[in-house]
Amino acid sequence: MKKYVVIIQCEIAHRRCSGWACMKSFYDKSGAFKDLAEEDLKYISFTCGGCCGKGVAAKIEHFANKLAKQTDASKDEVAVYLSSCMVLDHHHYSRCPHVQMIKGILAKHDFSNIVEGTYISQKSTQKRLDGVYKDYNKIHVNEANCCTENR
Repeated sequence: MKKYVVIIQCEIAHRRCSGWACMKSFYDKSGAFKDLAEEDLKYISFTCGGCCGKGVAAKIEHFANKLAKQTDASKDEVAVYLSSCMVLDHHHYSRCPHVQMIKGILAKHDFSNIVEGTYISQKSTQKRLDGVYKDYNKIHVNEANCCTENR
C-alpha cells in the first residue's frame, strides 16, 4: 500500500508548466496513476533541480528525513513518478538525458518504486506513434555521433 506519491518534474519544463496536468492525473487517477487505488494518498512534487538532475539528491534526502521523522510511512510506501516532461519526447522538449542518473540517485537513497511518466497526452501519444516524436529505444548512436533510426 502506498502512502505518498512524489512527482519529480523537469526544472526547465517547470519554467513554463505549473504541473497542472500531472496534478489532475493524480487526483483523477488517470494516466500513469490509473492503478492507484488508495484513498488517503498524499502527493508532493518538486523539480529535479536542473540539469544534470543532481539536485534530486538533496531534495529526496530532505523528503526522506521528513518521512522518517514526521510520519509512520516507510520508503517502500512511497511511489516516485518521473514526470512525462522528463521521460517522453513532446513538443516542448526531448526526453531528459539524465533520467538514468536520476533513477540511480533515487535507488541510492533506497527509493525503489519508480515510475516513468505521469500525465499521458493523447495528442503526443499519437505523434509518437506517427514518428513525429522519436522513440529513444529505436535510435542508435554510432561512434561518429551520428544517429540512425532502427526499423
